Amino acid sequence: MDSLYVSSHPDDFRSLLTLVAAEFSPSRPRTLVEEPPAGVARCRPALVLSDGKGTVLSGAGAVSWYLASAGGRTGSCAKQESEMWQWLSFAENELTPAACAVVFPLLGVMGVDKKLQQSSRTELLRVLKVLDQVLEPRTFLVGESLSLADMAVAMAALLPFKYALEPSDRKTLVNVSRWFDTCVNQPQFLKVLGKISLCEKMVPVTPKSNPAANTGAAAAAAAAAANNAAPDGTPVTGPPKTEAQLKKEAKKREKMEKFQQKKEMEEKKKQMQSQTEKKAKPEKKELGVITYDIPTPPGEKKDVLSPLPDSYSPLYVEAAWYPWWEKQGFFKPEYGRKSISEPNPRGLFMICIPPPNVTGSLHLGHALTNAIQDCLTRWHRMRGETTLWNPGCDHAGIATQVVVEKKLMRERGMSRHDLGRENFIQEVWKWKNEKGDRIYHQLKKLGSSLDWDRACFTMDPKLSYAVQEAFIRMHEEGVIYRSKRLVNWSCTLNSAISDIEVDKKELTGRTLLPVPGYKEKVEFGVLVSFSYKIEGSDEEVVVATTRIETMLGDTAVAVHPDDPRYQHLKGKVVVHPFCDRKMPIVFDDFVDMGFGTGAVKITPAHDHNDYEVGERHNLPFVNILDENGFLINVPPPFLGMKRFEARKAVLQALKDRGQFKEVKDNPMVVPVCSRSKDVVEPLLKPQWYVDCKDMGKQAADAVRSGELKIIPDHHLKTWFNWMDNIRDWCISRQLWWGHRIPAYFITVNDPSVKPGEDVDGHYWVSGRSEEEAREKAAKRFNVTADKISLRQDEDVLDTWFSSGIFPFSIFGWPNECEDLSVFYPGTLLETGHDILFFWVARMVMMGLKLTGKLPFREVSKAGDYYSNGMYLVYLHAVVRDAHGRKMSKSLGNVIDPLDVITGISLEGLHAQLKDSNLDPLEIEKAKQGQKSDYPNGIPECGTDALRFALCAYTSQGRDINLDVNRILGYRHFCNKLWNAVKFAMRTLGEGFVPWEKAKLCGSESVADRWILSRLCAAVTLCGSGFQAYDFPGITTAIYNFWLYELCDVYLESVKPVFSMTDAESQKQAEVCRQTLYTCLEVGLRLLSPIMPFVTEELFQRLPRRRPQDSPPSISVTSYPESSEFCWHSEEIDREMEFVMTVVRTIRSLRADYNLTKTRADCYLQCIDPATVSLVEKYSLQIQTLSYSQAVHPVTGGDSAIPVGCAVAIASDKCSVHLMLKGLIDLEKEVTKLTTKKGELEKQMEKLAEKMKKSDYREKVPAKVQELDAEKLRQSQTELEKVKEAIENFRRMM
Repeated sequence: MDSLYVSSHPDDFRSLLTLVAAEFSPSRPRTLVEEPPAGVARCRPALVLSDGKGTVLSGAGAVSWYLASAGGRTGSCAKQESEMWQWLSFAENELTPAACAVVFPLLGVMGVDKKLQQSSRTELLRVLKVLDQVLEPRTFLVGESLSLADMAVAMAALLPFKYALEPSDRKTLVNVSRWFDTCVNQPQFLKVLGKISLCEKMVPVTPKSNPAANTGAAAAAAAAAANNAAPDGTPVTGPPKTEAQLKKEAKKREKMEKFQQKKEMEEKKKQMQSQTEKKAKPEKKELGVITYDIPTPPGEKKDVLSPLPDSYSPLYVEAAWYPWWEKQGFFKPEYGRKSISEPNPRGLFMICIPPPNVTGSLHLGHALTNAIQDCLTRWHRMRGETTLWNPGCDHAGIATQVVVEKKLMRERGMSRHDLGRENFIQEVWKWKNEKGDRIYHQLKKLGSSLDWDRACFTMDPKLSYAVQEAFIRMHEEGVIYRSKRLVNWSCTLNSAISDIEVDKKELTGRTLLPVPGYKEKVEFGVLVSFSYKIEGSDEEVVVATTRIETMLGDTAVAVHPDDPRYQHLKGKVVVHPFCDRKMPIVFDDFVDMGFGTGAVKITPAHDHNDYEVGERHNLPFVNILDENGFLINVPPPFLGMKRFEARKAVLQALKDRGQFKEVKDNPMVVPVCSRSKDVVEPLLKPQWYVDCKDMGKQAADAVRSGELKIIPDHHLKTWFNWMDNIRDWCISRQLWWGHRIPAYFITVNDPSVKPGEDVDGHYWVSGRSEEEAREKAAKRFNVTADKISLRQDEDVLDTWFSSGIFPFSIFGWPNECEDLSVFYPGTLLETGHDILFFWVARMVMMGLKLTGKLPFREVSKAGDYYSNGMYLVYLHAVVRDAHGRKMSKSLGNVIDPLDVITGISLEGLHAQLKDSNLDPLEIEKAKQGQKSDYPNGIPECGTDALRFALCAYTSQGRDINLDVNRILGYRHFCNKLWNAVKFAMRTLGEGFVPWEKAKLCGSESVADRWILSRLCAAVTLCGSGFQAYDFPGITTAIYNFWLYELCDVYLESVKPVFSMTDAESQKQAEVCRQTLYTCLEVGLRLLSPIMPFVTEELFQRLPRRRPQDSPPSISVTSYPESSEFCWHSEEIDREMEFVMTVVRTIRSLRADYNLTKTRADCYLQCIDPATVSLVEKYSLQIQTLSYSQAVHPVTGGDSAIPVGCAVAIASDKCSVHLMLKGLIDLEKEVTKLTTKKGELEKQMEKLAEKMKKSDYREKVPAKVQELDAEKLRQSQTELEKVKEAIENFRRMM
């Protein structure tokens, strides 16, 4: 058995890490709380393996990796393993030093330096905020389950959570706190740590003793944990503390609490100042709009010889590129090859656009869909694959008809019936031709690389023919049939509507709602109870309903078969109070005995549950509503009443007859038509249905067998629930705009043939023409064609029917052609998870039914399709507003992507509402929403920033709360990119010639090797990110490389190289230029699929490696692959992480002492020769990046450090000492601070007097009292800080 040697100290987080990892291991090692035998290991934790070779693993990292990997907790692929190492490095090099610097003084391991402790705490919070941002969209750090990364970072954060992070801190670190709580409550953590008590106040603590370790050993072990070394000295048991000592400690704690309060206020003040500065900076950077004014005919290449403008401007950058891309044919699958049928060893990628509705414009949800699809398309195109992204648009039956009807009424005072069907359809086409191309314009503005020559509209002849053919084939097979059933009916639209067009309005109780066609609001959310009399007795049965008017259509009362209260009523009937209808009491399991009286009224013709009861018990179906919502088949005085006017009349009539019992509030869901805002009625109508049973089973089986893959897999439950319980699909719509159903009702002019009924499918025939239908009918009834009269169904097909066959109808199905054979099935489907059933499921079902193939297939790698025929559906998030609300026109939060791209004023947003179809009350509500969210309108962000933001927000299946201000942040990233490339191009010089191939020459500096290593890491992360549809992973990799690694570190660190003039430096500068060019060229290619415009603009300015055969555009240049860029070095990355930790510590000290321009000498106190060597190796980078005068690595104690230095801990291996003496006018600083001290004391005195007044508590509002108390506390904290600063400066004088 393996032996694990650990420390006994309860706060030795490194030992605790190995113990937690051991809990995840299938074979737990024996745990020994003692020093390992001499010669076996030098420190704890250590793991001695029982492999017969005496193998020893030392250190928390090595031991925990070994144990966690045995339990499968170190990643499932190379990408996850790489991320795992990154997080282990983060825990060791960033979080642990900051945590130890804050907590060790509290534990008494090291002395308390208030200044040092405060700066250390600021650094700790900074590191944790970085972690907090990373955890915002995630449950765990790597993958979807707890891993070694979570164990290591959680253990590094353990001491701060126990001793330093107060509730106010944890509130600002909501994601970290949530994640930490999740981790430490796992059974494996609980077994090792027990229940953790979180910090309430940051005060000095006495570490708990245990039998194996007393206080002295505990402190030593804690120090050893920070330095990864064994504790020295012999444990000494201290004597019990005297009363005086305890009092002294109590005073100390009290002082510490005051200090903590002071520190909190200072931190808040700093944060406020920081936020103010951050807000102010972008305003300073705004240089106004820069336009591209060089005359360029549409389709001609943009001028790239003129100098780049001083700053990034979306209006300049995005001009002229799209028409050139389109004219050059870059977006066509034929580009670069003779024929689409020509075999391509790199593979094929085809995706069809989820066709947006033609009714107006796209919103940000569509923009998300298109950003993701275009990124995928551009990536596949850059990989050399035959690539097609096929555009199209949906005719949107109901939505389009409503828009045109309202337009007709508004402009001409006419209804569609005034015009007639043919003229109305002409009006719709006219509107479509005038307004319908707005969507395509938006798509082009978004940079969507669609093949516009293949654009389709679902009402085009090619697609209409496919729809007709699909209906006829499925009808002839019996899959489509005629039946009379309940449908969702909109009385305003006079049409059935689909489930997706029904909004479910939740009510908590009595609510008055507006209903179209009614002057007064209608009451909902109440339950009315009334009685039915038992025939032939005085007994009655009490029932309840939320729709009292429907009792006019009741045909039974139902009770549960086991309900003892009603057993005596078997075989009895109740009498309807308003007609002579006698209604049986039926016994049915669907009744809930515990709800109300346990008796339920049954209205089979107007309720979905009652419909099924009526079917089971063979009850009459009495329809009491016509298509307009007026009452029919009811006795006077109710006959002809509007449905909600009858609601009041029926209630009063029941009261008059003494059969009304009570009315009470009742939570309920009201179905509302999303198009007309009318309350939806279940109505019996003869309609066309698709039998989905077999098709649904096929679709479910395709997923179960693995042939069809849905990403992310948490949607599988929904998929199986729908498919396994699928209902037949109503495809009739009582509209004029759409595909008219090619079915004809047959009348046989022959007395030997009895007349048919509408619901009898035998009397319906489908045909491609009336002539074909007549021939079919004559054959069916065995008569001559002249005896057949036909009436074509007036209805049109549900829009989702044409959308369901879209993936193959766009390629000419049912006709065989090249496009169909090459591009169907497509590669994958990418869409929002909210239409998984309404569109995705129907495409799968209809694809299998009509073509025998699933409509999408996934490419696993370049050129290789999965051998088992894997098909893929990728479902992205749904976009919500910054408050998490669904996008809704009535809330005023539906944003046009073009408004984000070009910017719009608040007045402009308001003006858009006037052109909408909202009623005046909704417009006012929407205006308030816009005013609240966009008080100054929406700033110009540009296409690239919008696309980047949408991809950065996207995580599989999670909804996105999109804040427009965050998009603006990515516009500033574009500006940073712009400035970096401009600076780099000046550095390269006009005569620069890049090497023909990116390579290492062997003369690279440590900075060159590091940035090339980081570039290779970014290439790997982007490649694996696209493969895994991990768009946040891609954007994070690119953003970090450009901003934090190339701009913030490399460009700054190499500036001195270009300023030197000696021969050796010039050689180094040339190597540096080649490195810089590689970073720019590869970095732009990595970014191109996401930010096509700015990358094209900058890429066109760079020299080419091989000008003679370079592609004309970045969009058809090869995407960087890890096989080519394979220079990643973990060792160099680790070294540079240490260097940046030192640099950040120096910068923090400089900021604390306001050394904005003054350079100071820096002494780096190193723990061992290896660290000294590392500092010397990177001394130029440290000096440059930290703005230091000189960097001096030293070893030994504090005697080696000159007097007059400020100190901070960079890591457990290095402390920073910054020389302040002689750089600051100490007397001037003291005078300034003394004046400030006097002002603060006066303010506090004045405020204290106010608060001491006898009537203060009674007269001053509670809110003002809170503000006063907070102000006093802030001033106290600031005063303490001023006093401390004066004391520090006087010590240096």
